[in-house]
Order: sequence, then structure tokens, then C-alpha cells
Amino acid sequence: MPRVVVDVVPKPEILDPQGQAIVRALPRMGLRGVRDVRQGKHFELDVDDEVDAQTLHRIAGELLANPVIENWTVRRL
Repeated sequence: MPRVVVDVVPKPEILDPQGQAIVRALPRMGLRGVRDVRQGKHFELDVDDEVDAQTLHRIAGELLANPVIENWTVRRL
């Protein structure tokens, strides 16, 4: 059974308070060089062979992500 990964992150113009908190915490941990962090969601789906790319993008855009404020990628493993 094929596995599909959907990653969802806020659009660049949307503030990401969790990502900003991580960026601010890194120097306190003695870590430098990370300029930005975008925090998101990761989904793994086991799908039947006949589930096509269009259906996967529909699932992502209508159920897993909010298309107004989030971008997503879909990839088969």
C-alpha cells in the first residue's frame, strides 16, 4: 500500500508565532545561524494504488490545510 506525505505550513505572509519563538530560543541555547523557522503539520496517509494526484491534492486542500493561510506539498514515498 503506497504511503503519501502531506506537509502543511503557513503561507509566507502569515505570521508564525511558534516559528518565531523557536528562532528566539535558539541563541539562548548557544545555537546561531538559523534565520527563520516555519512550523507546520506533517501527515502520512496509506492509500490505495488507484488514488491519483488530483484526489490527494483535494484531500490536502479541503481537509488537511486551510488554503487561505497555508501552503501544502504532497509526495508519494
